[in-house]
Amino acid sequence: MRPTLAPGDRLLVAWGARVRPGRVVVARFADGTVVVKRAVERRDGGWWLRGDNPAAGVDSRHRGAVADDDVWAVARARVWPRPRLL
Repeated sequence: MRPTLAPGDRLLVAWGARVRPGRVVVARFADGTVVVKRAVERRDGGWWLRGDNPAAGVDSRHRGAVADDDVWAVARARVWPRPRLL
């Protein structure tokens, strides 16, 4: 998720919050991998998730849409290393 997030960043999340396009979310891909990605749009019966750095990592381009029940939380702020709204 660079440049928005870096390894070791800690997030304040709202579990079960309403997902909207553009929000950073915590989700689980079908293979069980838990990820932090940006919700882009509703597609194929779920949410299309993308990383902020398309050249790195795995997202919906590789795994497809994520079902609503597998999008667990919406990030509200980064609390470490310094507070910043997302």
